[in-house]
Amino acid sequence: MYDTTKPYKNKILKLISNTRHTPYVSIRGGIYSTINRKINYPEIDHTDGIGTKGIYHWQKRTFKNAVLDTLAMNLNDLAMARAIPYKLQNHIIIPKDDHRAILEIISQLSKECVKRKIAITGGETSIHNNSEGMDISMTVSGFIPKQKNNLFRKGDVLFGIRSTGLHSNGFTKVREIFGSNYRPEFIVPTKIYTDQILKLDKAVKINGMMHITGGAFTKLKQILPKNCDVIIKRNHHLKPHNIFRELNERGIGDKDMYKTFNCGVGFIFSANSRNSKKIRISHNLRVIGQVISGTGKMSIESMFSNKIIEF
Repeated sequence: MYDTTKPYKNKILKLISNTRHTPYVSIRGGIYSTINRKINYPEIDHTDGIGTKGIYHWQKRTFKNAVLDTLAMNLNDLAMARAIPYKLQNHIIIPKDDHRAILEIISQLSKECVKRKIAITGGETSIHNNSEGMDISMTVSGFIPKQKNNLFRKGDVLFGIRSTGLHSNGFTKVREIFGSNYRPEFIVPTKIYTDQILKLDKAVKINGMMHITGGAFTKLKQILPKNCDVIIKRNHHLKPHNIFRELNERGIGDKDMYKTFNCGVGFIFSANSRNSKKIRISHNLRVIGQVISGTGKMSIESMFSNKIIEF
């Protein structure tokens, strides 16, 4: 029986109060708190969740991984705007009134937010008894100390940062292929690239960057000028994880792989070729392609065959 009084509420308030001591905001009050900013920069908000991957997290009760997935889906996208995350609100959806699960989710979220100086300013819990799994969605606010264009430039070198696997996209297709069969790779959390990207952006001049999520490699066209093309080579070291090869072998074609999954590359950024040696040596990152003169097209030398995929 769903207890509408939410008796765990005071425990949640105690947990999230630990996140409210940051250099960016001061917060007064409990459930409906007032926020005073200590910063004065342009701001950006981002909202995302974990989607159908939450089915596996609920089945396996991997709540910490679910929290990391949700944070990653928001923080990695904010990193493309060079934004420093500083506060969030969350919405937790679970299929039954499981107080232990709710408190563990909030406890894990609070711990992660304390580490990242992100204040939790509010949230909601919903019980959907017609749902197979859970979802956590968040709206995360960030501030941008220095705004820059996010755009590839002709002559840029493309660098890739390895993913931890499937991340949080393509799970509708995963369920279609695997049915009720389970793989441990289904609950591996998405890598959070924020700290690495913000640190890198201070060290070298990054021109364009993209978090490889829904739409996968097709998203690169969003930051590709119409007079340029992108070429991604197959002779780099960011090989697809075994789960991607299995999906391909089970019938997902090369083109669908690259427009649905990250295929081992979770984040891509570009820099002028003059900086490429410094980035490779100092930051141990891999060149995966280049930006050349063209007409706004993208070609990928598939890791799954000898095909060249074009978008």
